[in-house]
Amino acid sequence: MNSKKNMSTSIYPKVERKKHKSFHCLLTVILLAAAFFLGSAFVVSNSKERIFGWGVLSRSKMCETRDRLYGSETLPKGIVSGTSDLKMRPLSGPGNEKNSKTPMNLLAIAAGIKQKESVDKIVNKFPPSDFVVMLFHYDGIVDDWRDLEWSAQAIHVSAINQTKWWFAKRFLHPDIVSGYAYIFLWDEDLGVDNFNAKRYLSIIREEGLEISQPALDPEYSELHHQLTARDNRTRVHRRIVKVIGGGRRCLENSTNPPCTGFVEMMAPVFSRASWRCTWHIIQNDLVHAWGLDFQLGYCAQGDPTKNIGIVDSEYVVHYGLPTLGGPAQKIRQPTSMQSTVARSFVLVTNSQWQSSMQTNSETPDLVAQNENLASSKQQVPLSNQPTSRNEVRKRSYVELEIFKNRWKKAVKEDDCWIYSLKE
Repeated sequence: MNSKKNMSTSIYPKVERKKHKSFHCLLTVILLAAAFFLGSAFVVSNSKERIFGWGVLSRSKMCETRDRLYGSETLPKGIVSGTSDLKMRPLSGPGNEKNSKTPMNLLAIAAGIKQKESVDKIVNKFPPSDFVVMLFHYDGIVDDWRDLEWSAQAIHVSAINQTKWWFAKRFLHPDIVSGYAYIFLWDEDLGVDNFNAKRYLSIIREEGLEISQPALDPEYSELHHQLTARDNRTRVHRRIVKVIGGGRRCLENSTNPPCTGFVEMMAPVFSRASWRCTWHIIQNDLVHAWGLDFQLGYCAQGDPTKNIGIVDSEYVVHYGLPTLGGPAQKIRQPTSMQSTVARSFVLVTNSQWQSSMQTNSETPDLVAQNENLASSKQQVPLSNQPTSRNEVRKRSYVELEIFKNRWKKAVKEDDCWIYSLKE
């Protein structure tokens, strides 16, 4: 009797344990099924991500390190078009460009209608198969250029009484001209009888010149620096060894402009990389760009004594016409004696600029009025009204001093800036 009682009481705990175990198994199955269902839904909603956590983390890290252009962060990378060009596109047709060749270089000229003949001669030296032409019309006259054969294919930009550097800063952004190997940023008053654009391109490629200019014919040109005068004994020269203006001596081991690593601003030629740097030096409000030429060495993509040069075999004449801010003058060929006198008068060095500031009774007042701008980004107002050439010249001197002071201030304040050149 007692044994039966004991047996009956010992059966119930086993049954309870089985029920408890079954309940745990059922709960586990439910949880696994739920996890599988949620995981499947996660995979379907984002097939690019792996089921496991490491896949998500890996993708997140990858996206964090991938470069995205500023402003395009919310766009898929494949749709982003970060650069452009100046090529004209057809309004209709198939738009098939497989057989077309995008010109590899850009010629940009600040031009007024009074120098139409001179500009026409310049443009015709640049084959359309290799160059896009862009005219900056500082006199606002555009329609009168239509009769020229190349005009319909050129880009025309018009703004009254603005300088070449004003146009360049606003319309030649590096991302716009990144498709061009070289940018020719020329004045309109150049004689090109002894210049060949294709040969010039070949020379600067072979010589590795990032910044260059055609040499100036010393017989007929307005020269500001002796380095840019043609040496008829060489194909290219990068320095001069002689006494220049102000008694300064250029030696074999000179490293600073204007003895070496220097071009003038009437006919500079920039590589794509050097222009990207140069564009950032151009100040928005200093439209004459005086002083810029002395800092171009920082944009030479290396040693400026090697990467900046003057091409002697392809040379031009710089007539030095005061077309912006003064009446256009007729181009004339001076005699040898007149040329010598002119050269002795117009050779100017950086130190002479400063001394000329002190001898001009009106210019120091302008400097005083603008000295608060020397270390600021405030805009210097530029009137659209016609201005005398003398006023333009005085403004140029003022801008030179402002630029020099801004450069000094920028160097002083930037602790991370690397001095890549000797000051």
